[in-house]
Amino acid sequence: MKLKPFKNEPITDFSKSSNVEKQKKALEKVKSQLGKTYDLKIDGIAYQTDKKFSSTNPSNKDQVIANFYKGTKELAEMAVEKAYEKFQEWRFVPAEKRAKILLKAAEIVRKRRFEINAWMILEIGKNYTEADADTAEAIDFMEFYAREALRYDSKQPITPVKGEKNELVYIPLGVGVVIPPWNFPFAILVGMSTAAIVSGNTVVLKPSSDTPMMGQIFYEIMEAAGLPKGVLNFLPGSGGEVGDTLVAHPKTRFIAFTGSMEVGIHINELAAKVQPGQIWLKRVVAEMGGKDSIIVDNETDIDDAVKGVVTSAFGFQGQKCSACSRAIVDKSIYDKFVEKLKDAVEQIKVGPAEENYQMGPVASESAKRSIMNYIEIGKQEGKLLVGGSLAEGNGHYIQPTVFIDVDPMARISQEEIFGPVLAVIKSDNFDESIKICNNTIYGLTGAVYTRNRKKIEKARKELLIGNLYFNRKCTGALVGGHPFGGFNMSGTDSKAGGRDYLLLFLQAKLMSEKVK
Repeated sequence: MKLKPFKNEPITDFSKSSNVEKQKKALEKVKSQLGKTYDLKIDGIAYQTDKKFSSTNPSNKDQVIANFYKGTKELAEMAVEKAYEKFQEWRFVPAEKRAKILLKAAEIVRKRRFEINAWMILEIGKNYTEADADTAEAIDFMEFYAREALRYDSKQPITPVKGEKNELVYIPLGVGVVIPPWNFPFAILVGMSTAAIVSGNTVVLKPSSDTPMMGQIFYEIMEAAGLPKGVLNFLPGSGGEVGDTLVAHPKTRFIAFTGSMEVGIHINELAAKVQPGQIWLKRVVAEMGGKDSIIVDNETDIDDAVKGVVTSAFGFQGQKCSACSRAIVDKSIYDKFVEKLKDAVEQIKVGPAEENYQMGPVASESAKRSIMNYIEIGKQEGKLLVGGSLAEGNGHYIQPTVFIDVDPMARISQEEIFGPVLAVIKSDNFDESIKICNNTIYGLTGAVYTRNRKKIEKARKELLIGNLYFNRKCTGALVGGHPFGGFNMSGTDSKAGGRDYLLLFLQAKLMSEKVK
């Protein structure tokens, strides 16, 4: 099976009115389908329970997007058992056949692109471009991992040994639990799930309770692409009941998780405990967020730096683990930078995602409360430059907020806020900027704006950041081009969308035969 070299899926250009009209038409179509109830799916069989929960539109909190039956401990146990049974078949399916299913699924996503965008716009409040980029990344993951599966399935280089015929092959692990986040509700869900599936594993998917519809859509797509029943199992439910049961089950072989540091640590601890009957150490693939900085040196284009900071800090309401939440600015240009930053942020309009405002709502009522709590802390720790309060509307709207003159060790400089809040820190020089940038427990993304090549080289050596960018924004990693994952409490540096990623879902087997 020969495929063309991987290329990233282009993002739709919404400056063209024809594309805007397509998206609006898809939104109207999706609105006519709101409020339906969806079943749990285990081994291809639909299940219902006596409890339901709903996902709602954060732009209009009274609007129910969809209803889902809530998974139980018993169903979680059954899901792992059924997935384990299915694994005994799926692991022997040739890699080429598994890859073809992913490629077919990618084609289905392309055909349903505007519809998928529309569900995302309504369920989590992404504007048109943010939603479309999410869908495009999902296509990229499918295309990239299909090719990677074929690469790992091909003949592996090995040192010849006289008198022996030796072979190294990669085989799947077993049953995986996939726990995706709500902030990239389609792309990350698709990426983690398809990486596991195309490697020959079976999956129990527990989607985020804020965005379960994206899991439902993925299930439909994989089914339409010809994925056998039971390879993918769909089990929404609470983290405490369903999530913990899935992670702790002795037949669970690995957990792929993206979310908060606190939940990631809990999963890692739970997975580390060997359960009765368990015959392996579970593998945990975790991406747990960040406290990401952009360094603005005195030898740079200030306008360019301001643009990069604003895009990184307030794109999708600052709800990206890669978002810039700290701008570390050289004192000699600090006042000018702050002045230009204020002007840029004040121009940001906040409103319903379906109307394609630059900034939409934050994810939920609980997210809004947490962010507003940090804003109150920020008012004590720094000087409020712009924002600082709720925005109008029947949704979870917060004004883009900037604090200046923030101490590097202040809480709003150290703790992940996950919202549209930026702390601006004054630095004496470039060396101090690097020290400040390295002073958190995280190490996910970051950027440096400078024209000085020596400073770039110094930053390349000294900044402990998984995805480090120069003279550009610190968000917007592309599959293949920017393998994504961070250090320290940002996770296991698992580099999603990179050539190492499928190794996390495989194990190497060496076979040696004596020959005459």
